[in-house]
Order: sequence, then C-alpha cells, then structure tokens
Amino acid sequence: MRVKHQGTAKHYRTVWFDKSRNKVRLIEQRLLPHQFKIVSTVDYVETARAITNMIVRGAGAIGATAAYGLAQGARAFQGQGIKTFEKHITKVFNMLAKARPTAVDPINAMRSIISDMNGRTVVERQSQALALAEQFADDDVTHCQALGQNGEPLIQENTRVLTHCNAGWLAFVDHGSATAPMYAAHAKGKSFHVFCDETRPRSQGAVLTAWELKQQGISHEIIADNAAGHLMQRGEIDLVIVGSDRTLGRTGEVANKIGTYTKAVLAKRHGIPFYVALPLSTIDWELENGFAIPIEERTQDEVLYAWGITDSGRRQSVRVANPGSSARNPAFDVTPPELITGIITPLGIFKPRQLWKNRAKLGFSGTL
Repeated sequence: MRVKHQGTAKHYRTVWFDKSRNKVRLIEQRLLPHQFKIVSTVDYVETARAITNMIVRGAGAIGATAAYGLAQGARAFQGQGIKTFEKHITKVFNMLAKARPTAVDPINAMRSIISDMNGRTVVERQSQALALAEQFADDDVTHCQALGQNGEPLIQENTRVLTHCNAGWLAFVDHGSATAPMYAAHAKGKSFHVFCDETRPRSQGAVLTAWELKQQGISHEIIADNAAGHLMQRGEIDLVIVGSDRTLGRTGEVANKIGTYTKAVLAKRHGIPFYVALPLSTIDWELENGFAIPIEERTQDEVLYAWGITDSGRRQSVRVANPGSSARNPAFDVTPPELITGIITPLGIFKPRQLWKNRAKLGFSGTL
C-alpha cells in the first residue's frame, strides 16, 4: 500500500524483517491515524508483546509477525546442538502462539516453518527459518491480491458496502482481505461507497479502515456500530464484506471481531449478501465446533476508556464509562455458516459448508 506521509507517497508493508539487526519492523498501529511511525522489536519476547498489545493486529499481519518472531528467536540461538535448538524453538513458538489466541494465522505460519525447517545444522535451520518466514509474508500478499480479484465482481457500480473492524492492508502484509475486492474495484475505475463500522471498543473501523480508504481515495463514511441495522432497513446497504481471524474448514463457522455476528444476523434479516474474505492461512482444519474456538477476553479498560487526540495534538486516554462500573470485553464472536453467503478465498468463492469438500484444493494436507 502506498502511504502519503510527510508530503511524499511510499510503499509500505505492515511488517518486515531487518536481517542485519535481527529485528522485526512494524507500523505502530495504535498511533494511527494521527501519527505514522515505524517501530522495531529487539527479540521474540518483545515481538510477542507487540502482538498482544496490538502494535500490530489483524490475522495475516500477526501471522507474518509471529513467523518473523520465530525466525528472530531461531537466529538469536547461540548453541550448537539440534536437540537444544528444537527445545528453544518450542519455547519461542509457545510464547508467540499465546500472544493472541483466537487468530489461527500465527499458529499456521509457525507450524509450517517448523515442519519445513529440516537443515542438518543449527545454522542451516536458522537460515531456513527466516527464508520460510519471508515466504509466508510473500504468500500473504499473493493470497490477498488473488482474493481481491475473485471478490471484485461482487462490487458493482454504485454498490454500497458495509465492512466491520479493519480487515484491510493494515491487518495483513499488504492489500487486506475484506478491502482487497474494494481496492481491485477501485483500480478498475468503479464508483462505490463504503460504510465503516466504528468497531468499538478499539474503533479499528473508524481509525484504521477509514484511514486506509482515505489514503486510497475511496468514498466512505464512518458509522456507529449500532447504525447498520437502520441503514439496512432503509435500503442503504447492498453488500457486507468482513474478514476473519479463524474460519473452521470443517463447519464454515467464522470467528471475527466482536460485532460481526450481529451484522450477519441483520444482513440475513434484510436479505443482504454477507461475505467473508480470507487467505488460506486463516482456515483452521482441526477444530470441529465454533464453541471450541478460544475467544480472547481483553482488559476491561478498552471498554471503559477511549483514546483520542486533543486539539493541541496530544494523545490522551479518557474514561467514558460510569466510575466504579466494570466491563466485559470479549474481542471476537463466531458467525454460523447459515448466515454467510460465501467465503472469498484466493482460489474462488465457496459456500461455508463447501470448504471441507474442497479441502485438498484449499491446502489441507492432514489425514482424516
């Protein structure tokens, strides 16, 4: 994605690797849209913390960050024995895997690296770890481009699209999932309008998706989360496209940012097509039931407080909730397959329950 920063436009990925210093480089997403800043993590522990604290967020982006974090940890190992190295890698894997438990991309990325990291020496495996991490990041970009091309025909001239949270370029290495069809349609010169759910409590739709669309010159408006039903009822929304942090290949159930399930119910009620866009790394082929998906519960402060910027330009947190009240903060919910019109993938659009019968095509390599 090209970012206009300090008067110039430059292409950025959300995450990349500094090989010379063994550091992961990230866009500090918590500062957007008011400040564009690049930060580095010095070791895999700090990389895991960056994922947990949402310096980087979004399925593909944290998948690539975890992949780079695994390589970072592998390259920092100073011993000689393969067995000791493998124990170290297990420790690195476990820390990165628990950083944000709902998303499956980090798990899939790191498992793939470990399974292919088969060098005869520690040095060979260290080199392989980084090469495989780079391959995951490149594949994420390729997958998002492809699913964008597959989803682009859904957006017709003057289509009014609703999206939820940020499943854009910032949530992946580049292009995004839910936004990829929009960027492809925009590149073809189509005129359409996007409604961005604000997506409380962290407001990723209002803060990140709106910033992305503004950068690209795509017509859009931010709406309060509870305004979508009203617009649907009045016939002002034609299509919904969201992303996913984990989609079950066996059932077609979709875990995504809290509020997605609500939008799916509303779309079904009003006969509006509801699509989920995802790269192959977001598919979980193991879990058999959506209730088995670990739903991250984040700090109540995200609900009780809100971040903003003052007129003087100072970033500040203020309490918006009643003093003395507590809060629940589940970060994700699960949408059942009967509410989903289709799953947009790099290999085409599938009905949710068609994923399993097409598992070989979609990358499943396990045994039944």
